Amino acid sequence: MEKMKIAEVITRMDWEGPPDIIRAICRRLPKDQYDVKLIMGITSYPSKPTRAFLEEFKDNIIRVPYLQREINPVHDIAAFFGIYSAIRKGKFDAVHTHTAKAGFLGRIAARIARVPVIVHTPHGNNFYGYFGAIGSGMIVILEKIASFFTDKMVVFTEAEKRELLSRDICEDKRIEIVESGLDLSIFEKAASGAANKRSEFNVSPEDLLVGMVSRLETVKGCRYFVEAAKFISDEIPQARFLIVGDGSLKENLMQLCARMGIAGRVVFTGWRDDVPEILSILDVLVLTSLNEAVGRVLLEAGASGKPVVATSVGGIPDIVKNGKTGILIKPRDARGTAKAVIELLRDGNRRKVMGAAAREWVSSHFDEDKMVREISGIYKRLAGI
Repeated sequence: MEKMKIAEVITRMDWEGPPDIIRAICRRLPKDQYDVKLIMGITSYPSKPTRAFLEEFKDNIIRVPYLQREINPVHDIAAFFGIYSAIRKGKFDAVHTHTAKAGFLGRIAARIARVPVIVHTPHGNNFYGYFGAIGSGMIVILEKIASFFTDKMVVFTEAEKRELLSRDICEDKRIEIVESGLDLSIFEKAASGAANKRSEFNVSPEDLLVGMVSRLETVKGCRYFVEAAKFISDEIPQARFLIVGDGSLKENLMQLCARMGIAGRVVFTGWRDDVPEILSILDVLVLTSLNEAVGRVLLEAGASGKPVVATSVGGIPDIVKNGKTGILIKPRDARGTAKAVIELLRDGNRRKVMGAAAREWVSSHFDEDKMVREISGIYKRLAGI
């Protein structure tokens, strides 16, 4: 049987999340059945695993320099023609676009180039939390337009599907849920260096370590984590905090820590290539997002055997089992966040039981191989194979 030619299209391979999914698809689709190319824009901050992948996969990468996350009409038009040219030249059997910008431009370009199968994965919910009312309304309109050029929307949670349906982006029959997948072996190996990793951040074995792994942007609700850290510190003197990530709010958050008198308890690590190792040293992971399609770091925490405290927004309730693998809280509620974290920090046995349940839940539902098999099945069904 002739190989199916697939193009995966993404704006950038920065940080984690969507790049993790792209790496898995490109690497794990059976090589005797698929010829896979990656069409991508400018990537400035790839993680260590992504850097290795980009080098490994370099002969199958088509770069479109003007494909960037920021809106720029001139660059966006140039990016559209760059994507269209790559797709037309590649004569692909299917195009799978990822994230908003690449999704909009790529789907239209693929349809004009007469690609038989067009699939899109949003990797997030841009309908609120990122822009004002006018901007959010425009996003909905653009997604409705792009939907006309889409054969299948692949999402990771029931909440994402409900959001698409509630906003009339596309009909039910064109939406399919595929649970997000992890390379679980990475997290199984990560715990071996836990003691050294704690000392790297000047955290003693007796300290209770609470962490957040996130972009430091408004939509992630970072300030509520910092405010909660103050309440937690007042109750639990041995509590320490890690903020892993970077973004436009970093300086503001550091100043907030100083004003609250907890600067000495909070370590801002910046972006790290060793997130699995960092997760292995935490006692509790916290995610205070105001909008989140999946919250992939919550799955990573589960794979690391760690309980979580997370806001009950977007797709998070689909992947965190409240009271079993973690505690769900209201968004914008620093006191509620602190209360949940304090409960866990004061009960080591509960943390242990929740962590074990989280590991079992993640390993049984969110395996990378399972995810890629299901995506492969979608490609084949749409192609009539």
